[in-house]
Amino acid sequence: MTSTNTKNRLRVLIFAPSLDILGGQSRQAIRLMDGLKREPDLEIGFLPHNPRLPGILRSLQSIKFVRTVVTTLYCMLLMLWRIRKYDIIHIFSASYYSYSLSVIPALFISRLYGRKSILNYRSGEAEDHLENWRTAVPTIRWANEIVVPSGYLVDVFARYGLRARAINNIVELDRFTFRERQPLRPVFLTSRLLEPLYNVPCVLRAFAIIQQRYPDAKLTVAADGYLRAELEALARDLNLRNTEFIGFVPFEKMPALYDSADIYLSATSIDNMPSSITESMACGLNVVTTDGGGAIPYIMTNEVTGLIVDRDDHEGLAAGAIRLLNDNEFALELARNAHESSRKFTWPYIRDEWLKLYSELAKEKNFLLSHHKEAQKPQMT
Repeated sequence: MTSTNTKNRLRVLIFAPSLDILGGQSRQAIRLMDGLKREPDLEIGFLPHNPRLPGILRSLQSIKFVRTVVTTLYCMLLMLWRIRKYDIIHIFSASYYSYSLSVIPALFISRLYGRKSILNYRSGEAEDHLENWRTAVPTIRWANEIVVPSGYLVDVFARYGLRARAINNIVELDRFTFRERQPLRPVFLTSRLLEPLYNVPCVLRAFAIIQQRYPDAKLTVAADGYLRAELEALARDLNLRNTEFIGFVPFEKMPALYDSADIYLSATSIDNMPSSITESMACGLNVVTTDGGGAIPYIMTNEVTGLIVDRDDHEGLAAGAIRLLNDNEFALELARNAHESSRKFTWPYIRDEWLKLYSELAKEKNFLLSHHKEAQKPQMT
């Protein structure tokens, strides 16, 4: 059935980082809300982890350390006021301090008001968090449901006695133009944050090997982070040519950046379900990546939709890229397979999973969402 009376709508509050915090969580939250707001049975609200203080108080958020305290306290006040007005609290979660400062209070206040909560845990560092932070597992149990973006994290949570279900991240295929790259050019892209977790030095070392074979090869590093100066120095030490660090690229400009490259390189040490890889798959960009601590094989299949090597293996990363450049037919087959596989990351395929979960949590209210009316699945061309 479809509700027309707004009083009968299921009220869902999305609690996630806003775009003031650049990263995958904020992007996924916006994509999710864009889809859910089209559902007539739902009333969607948003509360940011990082709310801006009102008026003159906002200046406090420019002061290091002070901003953490005042933002956390203000966010808690907003939670106390707003959570009680909703039926389901959908909580986006990273790990470590972000989890402790934002997510634990949201879970506690949801329980305090008797509201159903979904912990949408999205960090590839889950295993270390669950193993070494004593507050993690007990407080995660406060959630009514745990949702993660990949089967990898389902397995990680199971090892700690926590039952999670996987619902994929969303890729907006209509933002990307699929292009078959033939012949494949030695034009490379990486867009992982310039932080230790993402192991960009491995990409630079791999590119040094590639450039010995292809002197005119190009690499664009489209990201920023506190290691940027160190990585730029490493690029000079490796005598890399045609290597450009362009800093952070706004989301709306990423499709053009993907389209300008032919091979995407990623060497992350720990990962979950990186949007950069699923987006590359969608637009026909060949992917060569490390296994991300075992996570990447849950979204890519080696030698079917891309090439996967061991962590921190810059020689393997380079060899994979050179293999693609030497065998264009193989590279084209991988790109086509990846494009087809990317369908499962689109909203029409993911929509029903979220609506089904919301309906299950709302059973006590005798509420039934119209998720039984399946959205038409897109046909890929």
